[in-house]
Amino acid sequence: MTMLFALLVALQPAVQSDTTRTARAVPVVERQARPSMDLVTRFKAEPVFWRQFEIAKALAAANDRSIIAALEPWLTHDDRHLRGNAAFVLGRLGDPRGFDTIVAILADRSSRPAGQGIPAGNWTVRAQIRADRYYAAHLLGDLKDPRGVDVLVPLLDDEDAGGIVPWSLAEIGDRRAVGPLLARMDVDDPSARVLAIGALETLKAREALPKLRQLLQDDRRSNFGDRASVAEAATRAIAVISRLP
Repeated sequence: MTMLFALLVALQPAVQSDTTRTARAVPVVERQARPSMDLVTRFKAEPVFWRQFEIAKALAAANDRSIIAALEPWLTHDDRHLRGNAAFVLGRLGDPRGFDTIVAILADRSSRPAGQGIPAGNWTVRAQIRADRYYAAHLLGDLKDPRGVDVLVPLLDDEDAGGIVPWSLAEIGDRRAVGPLLARMDVDDPSARVLAIGALETLKAREALPKLRQLLQDDRRSNFGDRASVAEAATRAIAVISRLP
């Protein structure tokens, strides 16, 4: 008995050490997994789409594919802004359903319940469709998937989404968009021209310089943001692009 007791005592530190290591290892794994799941919980609880999108960006940055299953049901959410936010996360995590869901929202003109993106008191089905499609086009820019170029270019003059398409094309950063954006500068509309100029500036498109110089006398103002004139936007873009190495 004495020898057995002594042997157990001798072994106890090793046993305790192994147990301690195991006990310490479990919380480390939990601590690694918990931030993503906490973000999922916050994502699901946030009802305002633009605040939820900030959480979506954090989820995408965490690069934890284990959360995909938790977000799958949101790919059919009635509110297409929230649906799009979930799709953005999946798209960034490499799940093809993310991109496909956003593209489907962009093509969707079906009837729907009230959602988000509509000024208070001004809701109509048509206004909701417009807001949902505009937001989907915005999300394609946020997603930065080059496949988005082929989806967005035909929508440059779309009545719902056309106002955000140049920005989204610039965010994707694929130079296939340069030609269509150059063509938009020929449209006799100051807002269309300013939007195209901004995108071409972001894309650092040197081939835009001749057309930009032709627009330096166009003092008509755009109808959004700071209401910059075509000439002001062209001047700024020329300065930026000309400084490039």
